[in-house]
Amino acid sequence: MSTRYMKKVYGSDILSKENSENESEIDNSIIGNIKSKTFNVFDVLNENSENEEKDVEEEKHVEESCVNEGKRKKKKKRLKKSEGSKAQQATEPTETEDIDEIERTVREVNKLLGEPLPSCSSHNTNNVQWIEQKSKEDILLVQHKHLNPYNELKRIFGSRTVQAVQNRNRRNRGRTGHLKKTCLVSPKDNWPAINESGLSMSLDHTIQSVPNVQYFVYEHSPFYRQVQLKFLDAVESLDPEDIVNIINVHSYHVDALLQLAELCKLSEDLATAAEFTERALYCLEYAFHPLFNVTTAQCRLDYRKQQNRALFITLFKHLNFVGGRGCYRTSLEFCKLLLSLDPEGDPLAVVLSLDFYALRAKEFEWFTEFCNLWDSTRNLTQLPNIAYSLALAHFHLDNRDTASELLQNALIMFPGVLLPLLDKCTIETDEKVRGHDFFNSKAAVSTPPALEKLQNLYVVRSFRLWKETELLPWLRENVHVVLNRVDSKDDYVKYCEVKRNKRYQGKMPKNILRHIILSDIKDVTVNVQEVQNVGSVLSHDPLPPVDSIDIYKRPTTNARTYQSRFTFLSRLISSLFPDFNEEIEVAVREGLNSLYEDNEQT
Repeated sequence: MSTRYMKKVYGSDILSKENSENESEIDNSIIGNIKSKTFNVFDVLNENSENEEKDVEEEKHVEESCVNEGKRKKKKKRLKKSEGSKAQQATEPTETEDIDEIERTVREVNKLLGEPLPSCSSHNTNNVQWIEQKSKEDILLVQHKHLNPYNELKRIFGSRTVQAVQNRNRRNRGRTGHLKKTCLVSPKDNWPAINESGLSMSLDHTIQSVPNVQYFVYEHSPFYRQVQLKFLDAVESLDPEDIVNIINVHSYHVDALLQLAELCKLSEDLATAAEFTERALYCLEYAFHPLFNVTTAQCRLDYRKQQNRALFITLFKHLNFVGGRGCYRTSLEFCKLLLSLDPEGDPLAVVLSLDFYALRAKEFEWFTEFCNLWDSTRNLTQLPNIAYSLALAHFHLDNRDTASELLQNALIMFPGVLLPLLDKCTIETDEKVRGHDFFNSKAAVSTPPALEKLQNLYVVRSFRLWKETELLPWLRENVHVVLNRVDSKDDYVKYCEVKRNKRYQGKMPKNILRHIILSDIKDVTVNVQEVQNVGSVLSHDPLPPVDSIDIYKRPTTNARTYQSRFTFLSRLISSLFPDFNEEIEVAVREGLNSLYEDNEQT
């Protein structure tokens, strides 16, 4: 192999013969994990003979020069031969130490960047051993390249198509300076320069430190606090123009951007809504602390603190917009990032959508590992979406026995999923299923309302996953097995029925309600009774925690309830009456005002 080809492959000078054996493993790990090459090593074997002849001539010329030079230095080498052998013996341990030091450094860099450890033959490490060593935090490691939806679009449509669209957009826009490099969002050329947004981030010393975990908190400057107070007044006024005026003057006020994105979404301008959300995320990322590394899964934010909640909500809305464009791998990466900010509390219940993006992205092995690591802590398999999706993941991994067992358990534990799922997939049930009451009347009676909403959420979001032709025979077979177990009075069937009635009673947790509100799925909504006396239902901060730590004076609970009821009634009347005008709006407001005043007096 010629010198030129070696340089083309490795991007550096050729290794010396005496060090090649020791350094080959190191180069493989470094090149494979840090310095990625688009050049294929096997292309060297396919070069034409003309290039080979040129290389032969080059090598002959170099060889002749080396021979002449070698004759002049032959005597000197003989004199230094004995000294060189001693020096080589002395340096061998040092070289070994250097190799160990390089490998240790590479591991530290990979850990910092969230990349998997390199697979080195010298350590006899295989994928199975690496999987067994993963921790709960390791499974949430984020990779930078998967946070950019354009990378996924390039894989789907081709790099030329995506690049052409980007170039055309740049020509149609002006250029402004965005000097700071970001990884969550790429700023668009038509966005105003961010300069000083008034947002910053610092280490949160109010929370007791946890090993290998750091807590951070967002800080609002005095200027930003003044704008935030204006924003809260604008929200109470229920006038969209007030929100627009704030954005016109303060282009990077996060809550105003989120509220304006919601208004654009209501008017079905999804592209503009997504762009406002991206701008909010860009502003939040611009304020990151230097130690706040989104790839490590070891940076936390306390959701109770009002100023921290904007990052959670913006990430959630952004991953939904990205998933709507078909970039499921990117959405999965943002799910991992969002969950890593508070994996135990999960304030926005991201586990209710994480399975969908994992299966759509065909990350079946990752999803099974995630469930194995986190089920004991979060009881993931007690959620209908996780139970059914885990069975699907094992099916796609060709673990048929495990998949069938998991599917039967899911059908017995959550029988109310089957018929709505089949209806959504436009699949007719057979006579045995239609004539049996287990998936019909009995399922309806034994399913509490809270569980029914979770089941409907799974069906509406994930029914497309079940439309593959190979799944239907497998599903039918296991449905019949379940019915046979029911008829034979299987103890597990009775156990699950009792468990459903006890575990899912009572009000739905706040994080699930927030998830449903922010997901904004037409067929799954939150009614007034479910959020009554729970908190405000504002899109920029829905249902704040009971122990919320606020740095701003908020309206009283009654005032927030009044505001949320007015917003709900206004939207309800608008949907029922397209000619909804200001007179009706004033009447509704006056009626609620009188009720509010009566309640205050009592």
